[in-house]
Amino acid sequence: MLLHVPGVLTPEQVARVRDAIDQTEWVDGRVTAGVQSARTKQNLQLPQDSTAAREMGELILAALQRNALFMSAALPLKVYPPMFNRYAGGHSFGSHVDNAIRQVPGTPHRVRTDLSATLFLAQPEDYDGGELVAEDTYGVHRVKLPAGDMVLYPSTSLHHVTPVTRGERIASFFWIQSLVRDDGRRTLLFDMDSAIQRLARDVPDHQSTVQLTGVYHNLLRQWAEI
Repeated sequence: MLLHVPGVLTPEQVARVRDAIDQTEWVDGRVTAGVQSARTKQNLQLPQDSTAAREMGELILAALQRNALFMSAALPLKVYPPMFNRYAGGHSFGSHVDNAIRQVPGTPHRVRTDLSATLFLAQPEDYDGGELVAEDTYGVHRVKLPAGDMVLYPSTSLHHVTPVTRGERIASFFWIQSLVRDDGRRTLLFDMDSAIQRLARDVPDHQSTVQLTGVYHNLLRQWAEI
């Protein structure tokens, strides 16, 4: 499932993040790439141990906790600390699949990458190119979203970023280990949760709402890994 999550950050929060990271020194993005990815990765990244990266990452994590759509779709167990990248002057990232396991720097903790996320921090009209192109069983999806919006997609997807030929593409990216590892099961739960919410809104106090909610939680209980 590839999902557009709008309004993760408000315009004011986007401005705050940009002000913080734009004043920080950026480094070659290949420092966090695997052997194969490093061959096709051309961008800049904020050092993970920088003050701006840590503080703005915490701001994003707090925003995610408040976002009902993200919580329903991702069912997050762990979220890798958000990172930040910048594409300009022809930068691109060739086709790749994200590493299955990510070690959180400076800790013994590891995150299994069930879902990948890109949170856009530049308006689409401010740069040319820079589309995230993800491939799945339903075809090829090209994504370029307003600042503050996020795309969520399975980390098993083959994906790439097209060259940025004008302006700068600024984004935060990170990975999620879900309570439910399987994308198909996670999608079923998301669809059921969405239907339950619509039923509760359109037909308040309908007796089926309680029954369906019970089914949802029993499936989650059966499939969740904690």
